[in-house]
Amino acid sequence: MGAGEIFLWEVLGTAVLILLGTGVVANQVLRDTLGNGTGFLFVNFGWAFAVFAGASIAAPSGAHLNPAVTLGLAVTGKTDWADVPIYVLAQLVGAIIGATLCWLTYKLQFDTHPEPQNTLGIFSTAPTVRHPLWNTVTEVIGTFVLVGWILLSPAAKTAGTDGVPQFGNSALGYAGVAFVVLVIGTSLGGPTGYAINPARDLGPRIAYAILPIRGKGSADWGYSWVPIVGPLIGALLAGLLYLVLPV
Repeated sequence: MGAGEIFLWEVLGTAVLILLGTGVVANQVLRDTLGNGTGFLFVNFGWAFAVFAGASIAAPSGAHLNPAVTLGLAVTGKTDWADVPIYVLAQLVGAIIGATLCWLTYKLQFDTHPEPQNTLGIFSTAPTVRHPLWNTVTEVIGTFVLVGWILLSPAAKTAGTDGVPQFGNSALGYAGVAFVVLVIGTSLGGPTGYAINPARDLGPRIAYAILPIRGKGSADWGYSWVPIVGPLIGALLAGLLYLVLPV
């Protein structure tokens, strides 16, 4: 697959992932919505199905949607290292687009929300107890589970001609990824909000910083490295484990 095709499908898939993922958080957080106050489990289900929708759309590119997944696949030789920058750039662009579409969808609710200074959490993750080292450990573990499952699941053993694992729609293979994201959120997501995806956090954080959201607070750049570094370390460890396993 050419670079242009990879870029196109990863942008589209990641944009849908982030639109629906940040959208479910906006629906839960913003005051004047039908979903206000529905809780963390509501958010977990929304993000899980957002993964399913985005991955299904991006199937032609292998549906990475996540620099950590791209890194894990590159480490194990399932993705060409030359394609990694294309995947990552597309994922970041798609994440910014998706977050922007979320804001457009909820523009009126953002305008009437009584605590606009506390809306960063709609777009990006934050820890419940701030400790960068331990917050990073949490992200490492969650991403290790995600990328490890992707590498070790039966669907990953069937690769396309470009070496990228295919979780085709015909067997609803992407539903498996969604279930794993759901259980990561419900089991491991409490401490940091489970970014488990650098683009998922950084792209919307950039969008939040530049969007004209009335009364918004800080983008919290001091924490922004945690949901980047943690998932990349987790993906690297998962990839290295895969290389030493008899698979």
